[in-house]
Amino acid sequence: MSSKTSHLSRRSMFAGAATVGAVAAASSVLPGVIQKQLPATNALPKPERGGGYTLSEHVQQYYKTTRI
Repeated sequence: MSSKTSHLSRRSMFAGAATVGAVAAASSVLPGVIQKQLPATNALPKPERGGGYTLSEHVQQYYKTTRI
């Protein structure tokens, strides 16, 4: 009876290892697939002289919330 239990334990271990491997493979491929399917956002043009700070709407909203 104990040998039957050990076979089931081995089977479940190998099935678990296969599942973990499949999930790891899928998770390594999935980010690339998702990025290709995302539409391009309406990004602001890059500044000519460097920098990157722009006073956008969400930044102005933040400043409004910090006023006392």
